[in-house]
Amino acid sequence: MVAMAEARKPKKKPARKPAPRKKTTKQKKPHLFDRLARLIRRLFWGVSFAVLGFVLFATLLFAVINPPTNHYMFTEARRLGGVEHDWVAMERIAPVMGRSVVAAEDANFCLHWGLDVRAIRAAVDSGRGGASTISQQTVKNVYLWHGRSWVRKAIEALWTPLTEAVWSKRRILEVYLNVAEFDEGVFGVQAAARHYFGVDAADLTPTQAARLAAILPSPKNRSASNPSPFTRSRAAAILSGAQTIAADGRADCFQ
Repeated sequence: MVAMAEARKPKKKPARKPAPRKKTTKQKKPHLFDRLARLIRRLFWGVSFAVLGFVLFATLLFAVINPPTNHYMFTEARRLGGVEHDWVAMERIAPVMGRSVVAAEDANFCLHWGLDVRAIRAAVDSGRGGASTISQQTVKNVYLWHGRSWVRKAIEALWTPLTEAVWSKRRILEVYLNVAEFDEGVFGVQAAARHYFGVDAADLTPTQAARLAAILPSPKNRSASNPSPFTRSRAAAILSGAQTIAADGRADCFQ
C-alpha cells in the first residue's frame, strides 16, 4: 500500500536552471571631438537660420517702411556733424528724374531681375569695374557698407534677387533716389534738388534731372549747378537717353 501511495504521488518537476544573463555592453561615451563637431554643426545651422530670418525680415520691412538711415549716411553724419536728407514719395519726384537716373545708371533696369549678366560679362571682358545695377546699389546703400570687398559683393549678389522678388521696380527706384548721395552730406533727390537748384524734387526740369543723374556715381567730384564740360556732355547724353527709354518702353516698370 505504501508503495502504491508513493506511486500515486506526483513527481516533482526538476527545477529550471536560471537563464544565463545576457552580457550588456556599456555604451561608449561620445568622444570629445564628436561632441565638439555636433556643437559646431548646431551652431552653424542656428546662425545660418538666424541670418536668413534677419535678411527676410529686413527685406519685407523696408518694402513698406522707408529706411530712416543707413550705415554710410550714419558715418557721414557723425563725421560732418549732420547731413541733408528729406524723404519724398515717388509721386513727389518729377518722372523725368527717374528716367534720367535709369538712363544714366542702368538702362535695362526694367528688363533684368537685379543682376545685369550682359553688363557684368562686358565689364569682366574689358577689365573695367562697374556694371552694378540700380537694384544692387540700392541693396548696398540700404543694408550693407561701402568700399571694395569681395565679401560685400557676394552678399550684395545674393540679396539683390531677393529684393527684386519682394519689392516692385518702382519701390526699388524710389528707395534709390532717396538714399543716393548727391554731394558731401547731401542724400536723396529732394535734398539734392534744393541744394543745387533751390526747387523741390517734383519741380525738376529735364535738364536739372539730367545734371543730377550726371554727377552719379561721383557726387563729391562733380557739381550739378556748376557742371564741368564732362558733366555737361554726360548730362546731354542722359537727357537723350531718358527720352529714348520713355519711347521704347524701358521706363514702363516704374512710371
